[in-house]
Amino acid sequence: MTVEVTLATIDRFDDLALVLGPKRPDASVCWCLSHRLDSKTDRALVGPARGEYVRGLCGTDDGPGMLAYDDGEVAGWAAVAPRAELPFARSRKIPHVDERPVWTVWCIRVRPGFRGRGISHALLAGAVEHARSRGAPAVEGYPVDNEGATVDTTMAYVGTRKLFERAGFTKAADTSSVSGGIPRVVMRLDLEPT
Repeated sequence: MTVEVTLATIDRFDDLALVLGPKRPDASVCWCLSHRLDSKTDRALVGPARGEYVRGLCGTDDGPGMLAYDDGEVAGWAAVAPRAELPFARSRKIPHVDERPVWTVWCIRVRPGFRGRGISHALLAGAVEHARSRGAPAVEGYPVDNEGATVDTTMAYVGTRKLFERAGFTKAADTSSVSGGIPRVVMRLDLEPT
């Protein structure tokens, strides 16, 4: 298995659509926008407009996130961006650890048929490297602290504490947020000294 992780750019939009897009073009699926946009903007974008918004993000320098390829076939996705640009910046449930301009990884998704191959680990590592290349002093994630319990696949997109720990992250804070009924924690990886 050869896994390559790369930025989701405009020329890779069709691959991104395979991971995040709907089966029906007019359907209003998440497109990984529900935690990227404020709720009013998120609700206003419906159907194909959601995909077009993401296509626009693919044309920016930072891009919307990372794509993983397993032997050349798109296998997964990780969303990563500066926390200050996301609704997490104003969250009452997920606390700020400090005032550093951290980046956030909030969604990791692996396509069916590619699970159990380490794709999520590669995606998280790729997201960290992307944030590092853009000058992030630290990267955070807000995974479930499931203590080894099975996480429903529809809610597993936030990742697990163990996944983040294996990537070198440490617990920085508790949250009052849950996903699938399981508490979430703030996990942080410092990329430069505090």
